[in-house]
Amino acid sequence: MNRLSIDKRSKIIQLLVEGNSIRGTSRIMDVSKNTVLKLLVEVGAACAWYQNTVFQKLNCKRIEVDEIWSFCYAKNKNVPPEYQGQVGYGDIWTWTSIDPDSRLVPCWMVGDRSAQSAHLFISDIASRMANRIQLTADGHTAYLTAVESVFGADVDFAMLVKIYGSNESQSKMNATDSFIQKISGNPNPNLISTSLVERQNLTMRSNIRRFVRRTNAHSKKIDNHAHAVALHFMYYNFARVHQSIRVSPAMAAGVTDRLWSIHEILEMSDGF
Repeated sequence: MNRLSIDKRSKIIQLLVEGNSIRGTSRIMDVSKNTVLKLLVEVGAACAWYQNTVFQKLNCKRIEVDEIWSFCYAKNKNVPPEYQGQVGYGDIWTWTSIDPDSRLVPCWMVGDRSAQSAHLFISDIASRMANRIQLTADGHTAYLTAVESVFGADVDFAMLVKIYGSNESQSKMNATDSFIQKISGNPNPNLISTSLVERQNLTMRSNIRRFVRRTNAHSKKIDNHAHAVALHFMYYNFARVHQSIRVSPAMAAGVTDRLWSIHEILEMSDGF
């Protein structure tokens, strides 16, 4: 069976993490769409496994969490009746987290926006922390039960609740006001923010073609969607210098001592 050279595979991965579509990448690299997809699946699975393995006992002091919307297969209104209500058809939410100090994204989860997903996501965060943290979320009520059931009283938890415009002259996409709601512990009011995790969500929309609105580059299968997210965060955490901290987030968090290359990501995935 023929296999692309590591240089050519590196260029394909580089195109994907910089926001190119599957079809666009296949045209640029003169390879089939199935070849690009197969590489995405192989490398994405390895990236998810590797980050799940090394992101343990993290010394984070603060974590911001949020959710970012996208859709898979079709938008909700166009999902066939036989697929209605099934995860992977229609609305898809990616739960994200970030350490504001190192800019590390320690975990994420692709699923729906239910209370069950919130509990799984918060449990994942708690399992990776080595100490008590200050946690800030938006006003999504699912966080209330999830954080209480997972952390109990062992967390400084606050919510930044945003109020959106409701009249015709205001866009519902723009917050008109916000207020802080302390939920448990003693969170530092000066550090209650979701700005960085929301900025990270913008990075996802810019660098993962599947998240770009109003295109036909959306995911057709939820598994491929998850692989693309895992690849994005591997590149973001390990292989790209963050402008504000001058190193990669994984270096700042003490997870690695060097800046990774795309070649190294591929070598890691070859051994997966």
